[in-house]
Amino acid sequence: MDDSLDQLAARVGAALKARNWMLASAESCTGGWVGEAVTAISGSSQWYDRGFISYTNLAKQEMLGVDEATLEHYGAVSEETAREMALGALRHSHAEAVVAISGIAGPTGGTPDKPVGTVCFAWATQNGALYSEKYLFPGDRRDVRHQAVTMALEGVLALL
Repeated sequence: MDDSLDQLAARVGAALKARNWMLASAESCTGGWVGEAVTAISGSSQWYDRGFISYTNLAKQEMLGVDEATLEHYGAVSEETAREMALGALRHSHAEAVVAISGIAGPTGGTPDKPVGTVCFAWATQNGALYSEKYLFPGDRRDVRHQAVTMALEGVLALL
């Protein structure tokens, strides 16, 4: 962990706690790093409910209810899939806010349409808000994943 990520996670926690809300995360390419970042903060059990690490397409379907047709048509790394991951995390948790992440951290797996560094996000709340975005992050695998975790947490703050 680094200090900037710790500070960001603490800000997310303070914002959630002020609203008496819980957060859940649904992660693919970050492999639970969002969960690690938020649980590094003392007292996070007051505002972090759970995390879903759904690395494979089957896990996305079984754990989060992502539709097979969505995966076939858009792929795992798509805003459509990230939105379904987020909505599934809402259904399968006690959280009022969720973040979902799916991407290609590399160094392999990229395509001309979805190069390494492509990461899709979705943020949702129990009151019906649902946002998604796609980014292309530079750097190696660790850089892409770190930037994705940072963006995920910044998106939670923006959502709140």
